[in-house]
Amino acid sequence: MQKRLLVTGFGGFVAGSVVWQAAHSGAWDVLAVSHREPIHVPKGVTCVQADLCDHARLRDIVHSVHPDAVIHAAAKADIDYCQRHPAEAESINAGVPGELARLCAETGAKLVHCSTDTVFDGKKGMYVETDAPHPLNAYAEAKVRAEEAVLNLAPNAVVARLSLVMGLPVLGAGNSFLARMLDDLEHDRPGKFLTNEVRTPLDVITAGRALLELADNDFTGIIHLAGSTRGSRYDMACQIARHLGYADSLIHPINLGAMLGRAPRPPDASLDNALAKTTLTTPMQTLLGGLDLVLRGTEEQQGQ
Repeated sequence: MQKRLLVTGFGGFVAGSVVWQAAHSGAWDVLAVSHREPIHVPKGVTCVQADLCDHARLRDIVHSVHPDAVIHAAAKADIDYCQRHPAEAESINAGVPGELARLCAETGAKLVHCSTDTVFDGKKGMYVETDAPHPLNAYAEAKVRAEEAVLNLAPNAVVARLSLVMGLPVLGAGNSFLARMLDDLEHDRPGKFLTNEVRTPLDVITAGRALLELADNDFTGIIHLAGSTRGSRYDMACQIARHLGYADSLIHPINLGAMLGRAPRPPDASLDNALAKTTLTTPMQTLLGGLDLVLRGTEEQQGQ
């Protein structure tokens, strides 16, 4: 018998990966919630449009669906926008998760909340789940408050901190460095990439698989979902270009301090994925292994 899954943020490419994989697994009856009309809804998926900040509407959705699990991937993810609009960031990125946590506690649904590697200040790197967050910007501050609300209000909950997610927008748009980079490479346009912003990128296919696994297993608490390659954005771009047969001369290095008008970012937000490796059957990929998964997955989705 299929379990019921509610996914928020459909229209973003993390939720798009979750929905596409859940729909094709046959294990889930999927309801996807989107703020805007989605680009494409997979066969067998029900999609509703809703403003998640309308808590009465959100309550109606959760109580009518009565899901076995909720994967909350919706967020206002533009860090610089959030810095300029902190009240909006707080409402979407902290208020909504708190309300969802209360609703999941009422209905008994398992909540898998997507958080971020940028809850840390980046002074140490390779953060483990027990390291204390120290946010540097309004986006991260709201995400920390969301984590606290989810863990305090929902007894059956997971906070999944996702590292920099690498993917291509097929079922939804996303803030994807990979999409922009591939477009630049295909048109011989040089791209600028930071040398002093270090991450452990996670491909969107693995992200979707891991989130679905967490929705269906007994794990609760905090877990880091991150790739197995650590490096700067410049390092990543050079590896990707070479792997795809492009000249890495198109990849230009830039220093974080040279980019004006940005909200503060952690210099090294890399995550240790040891817990994910021992807890999940979903493998945490290397950068290039994840890239190949993304390209294959995109071809499969476009063929549907």
